[in-house]
Amino acid sequence: MKGFRPVCLLILAGAISILAPSQTAIDAPKTDPAAHEHKATIEGLVRDIACPIQNLEANATHLNMKCLRACAKTGSPLVILTKDGELFVPISDKMPDQDQRQTLLPFLGKYVRAGGTVYERKGTHAIAIHIIEEVKNVHLIFEDQ
Repeated sequence: MKGFRPVCLLILAGAISILAPSQTAIDAPKTDPAAHEHKATIEGLVRDIACPIQNLEANATHLNMKCLRACAKTGSPLVILTKDGELFVPISDKMPDQDQRQTLLPFLGKYVRAGGTVYERKGTHAIAIHIIEEVKNVHLIFEDQ
């Protein structure tokens, strides 16, 4: 009879865990909504979004300026591609959002350091740029001009 009590408790605990509703994403504890934004400085190449999305070999230091200019000229959105492959979409810090293309065009095909507010949502990164400057000591490899 001494072993009976622990066995009963184990069975009871197992039954409760089976019958208890499992926690789903819907009723999971909510995280701080402000946690998706923070001040940061990022570095990367200003370029069109299409090439690095479609071509996984595209990186922040090897580019084809002729292709990049053609994509930018025809309206492809501009982004900052970091050395580790993250893409940051520029957004304004105003609502409604304001176009950031004119801010980035002078830096097209250049490696930059951008500081501002970074927002993240389910793998998507955006930055409201407060300051941007070219980083000149990064070696870029151009396929053809």
